[in-house]
Amino acid sequence: MAENVRWLTADEQHAWRSFIRLHEKLGGRLSRLLQAESNLSAADFAVLVNLTDVPEGRQRYQDLARSLEWEKSRMSHHIARMAGRGLVVREECLEDARGAFVVITDRGREAIAEAAPLHVEAVRALFLDHVTPSELRTLGQVSERVVEKLDEDAP
Repeated sequence: MAENVRWLTADEQHAWRSFIRLHEKLGGRLSRLLQAESNLSAADFAVLVNLTDVPEGRQRYQDLARSLEWEKSRMSHHIARMAGRGLVVREECLEDARGAFVVITDRGREAIAEAAPLHVEAVRALFLDHVTPSELRTLGQVSERVVEKLDEDAP
């Protein structure tokens, strides 16, 4: 088996490890700032962003879970915690008795409206201010291409 492994070259390994370090450090820092400044976790923020991006602020559980790359149990537990804090509600799907929707509440809209400006400033200070416009375009193109491939290969 090890004979067929396409080991990373030195350049590939450096790029991959640098990307992983960036992802971990940036994600961790943004999460801590978000929690401290808005009392929302990164997961709360991700759910609320997804819900504000769709009409009526509602999305099927399975579609939201797929969008966030979350397993069903994580989705269920996290939405229950958010509902307990009044950020979202669960609505039954009248067309499909097995389905349900996650719907953002007014409190959820207020929370994301308060958190978003702080988040944007942190993204600028921690990331955007340190890359050139050309690097940003390249990163966007690479990211889109990899995400498209991941979406094609999704189970």
